[in-house]
Amino acid sequence: MPGRSRLRLPRPTLAEEMAFWRQGCQNVAGLDEAGRGAWAGPVVAAAVILPPDPKSLRRQLMGVRDSKTLTPEQREALFPEILRIARAVGIGMAGPEEIDALGIVPATRLAMLRALEALSVPPEALIVDALALPVLLPQRVLVRADARCLSVAAASIVAKVTRDRWMAEMDSIYPGYGFARHKGYGTPAHRQALRAHGPSPIHRRSFAPVRSPSLL
Repeated sequence: MPGRSRLRLPRPTLAEEMAFWRQGCQNVAGLDEAGRGAWAGPVVAAAVILPPDPKSLRRQLMGVRDSKTLTPEQREALFPEILRIARAVGIGMAGPEEIDALGIVPATRLAMLRALEALSVPPEALIVDALALPVLLPQRVLVRADARCLSVAAASIVAKVTRDRWMAEMDSIYPGYGFARHKGYGTPAHRQALRAHGPSPIHRRSFAPVRSPSLL
C-alpha cells in the first residue's frame, strides 16, 4: 500500500549538518528547488538554516521528508513549522523568461543564489541537492540530498509549497490551463490546454512540449 511504503522510507538525518557544526560552522543552509521539470512557471529554490540542536530538531521536525514523498496536506502542515523552528529561511525564484534565456540548470542555480541572498542570517556552509553553487563557502553537494539531509528536506518543502501556491494564483490570472491542478507539470490535461489555447505568458517557450504541443 502507498501509505505503508511511504512510512518505511528512511528519515532524513542531521549527519551532514552535524559534520559542519563540529567544524564550527553553526549556520548551515540546506538548499533545494521545485519546478525544474515543469512546462510553466518559475523554478523556486529555498534555503533553510536549522538551529544546531539535533535532539530538538529530530522531535520537532520528525515529519519532514523529501517533499515528493508527502501529500499536499502534509506539506502545508509542515510549512509553518519549518518557518517557526528554522533560524532563517530564504526563497528565490527564476522566472520563465530567465529559464528560456539561460537554460534550466543555470536558472536553477540563479534561484538558489537568490534564496541564499534572502536569508536573514549569513550562511557559513551549504548542503545542496545535486548542484554546486559558485560561492566561497564550504559546501556538500549530494544526489538526493532532499531524502538524506533534514535541512535540505525542509528546503524542499518550503520550495514546493511556495511554488504550488504561486501556480494556484496564476490559475485565476490565466484560466483554462489548469495550473491549480497540475502546477505547470506535463499532464494530458495540460497538453490539451496547450493545443487549445497556445502558450500563456508563464509558459517556458524553450521547452519542447510548449514549442510544439501539436506533436504530443
